[in-house]
Amino acid sequence: MVEDPAEAGSSVLDLRRMGYTVDIVNTGSEALLLHGRADLVLLDLELPDIDGLEVCREIRAASATPIIALSNRDTELDRVLALQSGADDCIGKSIGRREFVARIEAVLRRSAPKPADHQVIVLPPLYIDSSSRTVLLDGEAVPITAKEFDLLHLLATQPDSVVTRKELMAKVWETNWPVSSRTIDTHVRSLRRKLGSNEWILTVRGVGYRMGRYRSNLATSPAS
Repeated sequence: MVEDPAEAGSSVLDLRRMGYTVDIVNTGSEALLLHGRADLVLLDLELPDIDGLEVCREIRAASATPIIALSNRDTELDRVLALQSGADDCIGKSIGRREFVARIEAVLRRSAPKPADHQVIVLPPLYIDSSSRTVLLDGEAVPITAKEFDLLHLLATQPDSVVTRKELMAKVWETNWPVSSRTIDTHVRSLRRKLGSNEWILTVRGVGYRMGRYRSNLATSPAS
């Protein structure tokens, strides 16, 4: 947890009662040094030394560790900026305790390795490996979040089909809340930016999204 310890007290107690081990740091500098030890980072966007969004971007560039941003204001702009900076979720500090813990559990559940066949999808020059959860473009690694990978992988496994927004919400975010659908748009914009072209993911108005640009070669082999 990257937050003022005086403000984090009750949240830390709740998490420890749930069986989590929680370490607290107060600055972005400490977070950048220690995040590699964590299974999840709870990141206050208002830090005394470094802008929280910059800390989020640097952690995401260095690792796939799940990040939940914590916002005092809890505005749509805060949520959008946090997601664009690499956060897996963004929640207001006024959130109820039960929902707070539930959000953490949901992010950890989504980021956990999923047992599945080893599947490699090649859409030259894009390479997606579900086993290592690696995305390469022209041979270079693309730094994406856990949910961005799940979104891209789902679209790429159905390259000739339109994936509806409802299906994306159900399979990637494990929810059917229609109000959360704007999250899809934010993640699609981020993926397009990281892949360097809007043509990789095409919008089908009123329905959802589909892969574009290249036809795919799908190779599946049993997991070892």
